Amino acid sequence: MTGKFLLLALAASITSAAPSPAGESAGAVIFARECAKCHGPDGKGLAEFKTPDFTDPKVQARLSDERILATIKRGKKGTLMPAWSKKLSAQEILLMAAFVRSLGATKEASRDSSSDAAAVAYEEGDDVLFSLPTGRRLNRHGFYVNFTHRFAYDPAFSGTARGGALSGLEGFSLSSFGFRYGVSDRFSVSIYRSPTFIARPIQLMLAYNFASEQDGAPLNASVRFSTEGQNNFSRNFTHNFEVAVSKSIGSRAQLYMVPTVSLNSHRLFSPNSFRSHSIPNLPGFNTFSTGFGGALDIRPTVAVLAEVIPTFVNGRPLGIHRPAFGFGIQKKIWRHAFTFGFTNSPGTTVSQRSGTRAAFLNNPSADTFKGLVIGFNLTRQIY
Repeated sequence: MTGKFLLLALAASITSAAPSPAGESAGAVIFARECAKCHGPDGKGLAEFKTPDFTDPKVQARLSDERILATIKRGKKGTLMPAWSKKLSAQEILLMAAFVRSLGATKEASRDSSSDAAAVAYEEGDDVLFSLPTGRRLNRHGFYVNFTHRFAYDPAFSGTARGGALSGLEGFSLSSFGFRYGVSDRFSVSIYRSPTFIARPIQLMLAYNFASEQDGAPLNASVRFSTEGQNNFSRNFTHNFEVAVSKSIGSRAQLYMVPTVSLNSHRLFSPNSFRSHSIPNLPGFNTFSTGFGGALDIRPTVAVLAEVIPTFVNGRPLGIHRPAFGFGIQKKIWRHAFTFGFTNSPGTTVSQRSGTRAAFLNNPSADTFKGLVIGFNLTRQIY
């Protein structure tokens, strides 16, 4: 006997020996006492906590018995779901898991659990590693805010008085921000703007996730189309096509690959004033780059990450002598993530992220390890 019926049968053997005096199942009593405040008294979830509807057959279908038990025992990183392994006995955890499973029985008792691969799928903390997209799927009607900061003018490890300048943190930051909205659990839209001193591009994006390990697929995959225009979307337009693919290595690591075509991409430069004439019309080049990256959880809510974005077509006309790269550490807390790291690229839009400080500062050596600068990202799901 496998799947959900094994879990229910094991729990039934326990409850038959120790029935609840009130006539309720022991699992229901535990659920009402410990879980109802976040998951609702009927297990249908509460909107303010974004908890799932356990009576929905689609939710039940993507929850294997192993995943239910593991989530109850160890909690769910980045959310309010705590670990119960030290608060409840093994028998109580089994009873609670069986009750969660039974909530979907009235709608679809015969549906088996989805692939066990979903139980070990990695959960991304942010929409990007450092600059490279993770392809993270948004919640339906979820609203997200993203901030990025790149201290692109002050190297972190070379030059004088780096300690006194806090490795460049006292310098000038290129601060960008954007908003993302989940139209559905697969389709999302976003808008993003970078500041004047990297040509103030505005980027508009559509994204669609067509495969997810959470649904039992062998990998995660999404397609993204974006258009960005400099000087507040008035000139130097670039159109980007991306495919973000990722694969979990257990539940603690994930690898990423993002091939990207940018039509009419422009060389990075730093305008010398806020005036529009400081952002001239520039020649455009069609480019092809592929980003590679990885994330590894070293703690339940802490990950180390790294990325590299080589440009394979038309990098030289854009002043790209070496691939853009970055690495850092990320803290994930429920709907919030903070990433701190180092990079040789000042750009964070799709077409600009593969450019480096060499072009930006017109200095061929500014994209080496000695030219690494500090950067950090903040993301927050508002609802």
